[in-house]
Amino acid sequence: MHLNLLKQNTEKRRDMILNGSITSTIFMLSVPTLMMGVVQSIMPVMDGLFINNILGTVAASSITYCTPIINMLAALAQGLSVAGMAIIGQLNGRGRYKEAKKVSAQIFVFAFSLGCLAAPILFLVSFPISWKVNRQISSDVFLYLSLNALVLPFSFLESIYNAVKNAAGKPEATFIRMVIMLILKILFNIIFILLIPMGITGAVVSSLAANILICIWMYYELFIKKSDDKLQINGFKFDKSIIKRLLRLGIPSMLSSVMLNLGFFLINNEVEKYGPIVLNGQGIAGNITSICFILPSSFGSAITTMVSMNVGAGQGKKAKSSCCIGCVISAITAVILIAIVVPLSSHITILFTHEKDVLAIANSSLHIYTYSVVGFGVCMVEQGAFIGLGRTRIPLVISILRIWLLRYVFILATEKWLTFYSVFWGNLFSNYMSAVIITILILKIKWVSVLQPRK
Repeated sequence: MHLNLLKQNTEKRRDMILNGSITSTIFMLSVPTLMMGVVQSIMPVMDGLFINNILGTVAASSITYCTPIINMLAALAQGLSVAGMAIIGQLNGRGRYKEAKKVSAQIFVFAFSLGCLAAPILFLVSFPISWKVNRQISSDVFLYLSLNALVLPFSFLESIYNAVKNAAGKPEATFIRMVIMLILKILFNIIFILLIPMGITGAVVSSLAANILICIWMYYELFIKKSDDKLQINGFKFDKSIIKRLLRLGIPSMLSSVMLNLGFFLINNEVEKYGPIVLNGQGIAGNITSICFILPSSFGSAITTMVSMNVGAGQGKKAKSSCCIGCVISAITAVILIAIVVPLSSHITILFTHEKDVLAIANSSLHIYTYSVVGFGVCMVEQGAFIGLGRTRIPLVISILRIWLLRYVFILATEKWLTFYSVFWGNLFSNYMSAVIITILILKIKWVSVLQPRK
């Protein structure tokens, strides 16, 4: 990796992606994303350690239950991020940097507006959801959901920041943001959970404080700091053609993420019936395996960048080769992680709790979850390729198929015999089957962009 990598402008980064070695470029783009994935996966682990050891099983299981509900609304930002990454990446691939910056500013403002509209929705849904959940976690569920409405607009901005930087081939910027976020989260967890015992409210307040500070830093970097990538919002007006194009590409990805997290929510409902102990055991396993899922799938964003720029420059063959090599690298990474995590599982889970019932469930589910990571990583890389081509509907179909048909139906069909373990085996089955299906689809496509250049 070049020592002056961080100082490369978008044009130099584009030249490297279009003309450099595929393998070295994938690693160059992926290493910051992989490092960001490690940091990103450490965040729920650190939260889990604080919440399990200080607040206890009920609070931890409440947060596990709430997470997919919050993510359903955050999926709107993810959809915009995916669409923005495809559009901006292809504009950069064509060398149309001024237009790429205009699109970036439009998406940034639109995302914040959408986040402000989503916040009251999260607050309102906290009432009916908390009424129907297990009484042991009802009050914590309401508190966690309603307070997270304050955090939601800031998480929208962070998703778009990631898209803008990744589309310019600068994933190291998103890594720096995540490192700062992790440090702030740990600091505020110590303050609001340990030193000032605010309970589950402290968990949300620590997230809010960290997000506010990180968004101030992002605003400075994007709109104030002098650089080739500086965006302008003076005299800002929405460009209907850009927003329309953004929504046309983004809605399938939004629906994909919404349906994905709705599936997780329904799966949590199946687990929640067995009580907080089982739900918390599943949550601990999920926190630990998050690093196993994030690392192999982190190559997906690099493949999106490489495919979008290469097809934008008319290099379909290189785009296809990038996808194939990305899948191999992702699978190898997943196998290495399995070899590390499985033997150490019982030593890791005990860091979260000493309750034997919770540990038994966490250890069993952790083994099953971890083995499914190879299929998940390959699936995410190939979804990244489809996104780079502008074919965002295919990831939508695969996500719905993976969670709803292959996993949720599997759980309902086998729950009678496997009880709550059907959730863990369903994860394994759905990840490998979806990888097989999307591989068949990607072998049949043409490696050309489906996005028409704006005149």
